[in-house]
Amino acid sequence: MDETKDKLICMTHHIDDISLEKLKKELQDEKEIDILSSTFKALSDSTRLKIIYILSKSSLCVCDIASILDMTQSAISHQLRILRDMKLVRFKREGKLVIYSLDDDHVLGLFEQALDHVKHK
Repeated sequence: MDETKDKLICMTHHIDDISLEKLKKELQDEKEIDILSSTFKALSDSTRLKIIYILSKSSLCVCDIASILDMTQSAISHQLRILRDMKLVRFKREGKLVIYSLDDDHVLGLFEQALDHVKHK
């Protein structure tokens, strides 16, 4: 690597050193950043986003979700497992039926804010 490039250091900072250190310390929790990254990865799939959208309107079983998306129950179950592992959706059993819903209002907020951003002109 070119050592000249390594020595080119910004000598002017927009904010003071104390503020820079504070920001640096706030980034130290790698575990939280990794979980956040995994959450965005889970939401980066169009099928999973469609599932989030559908579940934002109504709690549904795998069969209903598969029917709406014209996919197999197996494929939907796989996507739901990923969303469940990331704590984006939850389920409850009603007899033999398993009903899925969004885990909490934060998931809906993430989805709605991202959608608003996409629609923003």
